[in-house]
Amino acid sequence: MGYDIDLDPKQHIYSHARAFTLHSEYVLVGGVDPDPGMRAAFSRSYGVLAYETAEAALVEQAPELVVIAVPTSLHGLTLETVLKFSSVKVVLCEKPLSYDLAESQCMARACQKRGVQLVVNYMRRSDPAVIEIGRRFVSGEIQGPVKGLVWYGGGLIHNGSHFFNLLRYWLGEMIDFQILGSAKPLGNDDAEVDVSIQFEGGKVLFLSTMDRDFAHYEVELMADNGRLRYERAGHRVTWQGLEQHPVFSKSKSIANETELIESGMNKFQYNVASQVEELFAGRVSHVATGEDAVSTLEALTRIIGKI
Repeated sequence: MGYDIDLDPKQHIYSHARAFTLHSEYVLVGGVDPDPGMRAAFSRSYGVLAYETAEAALVEQAPELVVIAVPTSLHGLTLETVLKFSSVKVVLCEKPLSYDLAESQCMARACQKRGVQLVVNYMRRSDPAVIEIGRRFVSGEIQGPVKGLVWYGGGLIHNGSHFFNLLRYWLGEMIDFQILGSAKPLGNDDAEVDVSIQFEGGKVLFLSTMDRDFAHYEVELMADNGRLRYERAGHRVTWQGLEQHPVFSKSKSIANETELIESGMNKFQYNVASQVEELFAGRVSHVATGEDAVSTLEALTRIIGKI
């Protein structure tokens, strides 16, 4: 139903239901949950019907957009059900598409065959700060190649994929990688691993907060003309250019002056809804497509396969 249900909607938009309820370009028509208590709570909170099965909701409501936010192991089966209904034009699926690369490829192909646009909820791609940084990389305002560091936790595929997908958006494709030290397997499909990744636009070291009892998600990139910091999981994004060293006149250093690049992570799901609307309208959209998500999983599966 959404972990923002008890939070101020003017300050926090973290769930799909709240995002589509508040967004002027959408009408929320229903939800699905096998639990009757959750269905009742959903209907009370959003004033729409909640259904026991996806089939019942799709038959009665004929939506154009469907969100798949079930456990990852059920993504493929749920998508198969959704694609049976001709009203559906866009599917927004939680990440990762699947822990199985072959299944994720099949999911993307199935959507393409049906003419349905598949979007994967790598929500940072829709954040205003991330889009602005991407623009600066393209324009040359941030000069590469870069060297960087990513802190992540909760599995390279499950959570690290957010930051791999983000850096792929900024820096291009993965060219090569090198695993550093030992890894901690997380079941059969994921692992905590330290890995150095060479992207087209620079080299970035991914470090896991393995076995720490706190969450820490952060990116730091050193460019030829300054430093980018993506802190507090993206809630604070800053850029520092270069300045003449105060003592050594022939040298430059990172400037004390810090530019705060406006982030919208307090309403990240609303930002995704806005970017999906751009897709509906045929305009430039920064969402992660199914093909993009498959490429992310292909790269991370290669890394996990070398452990």
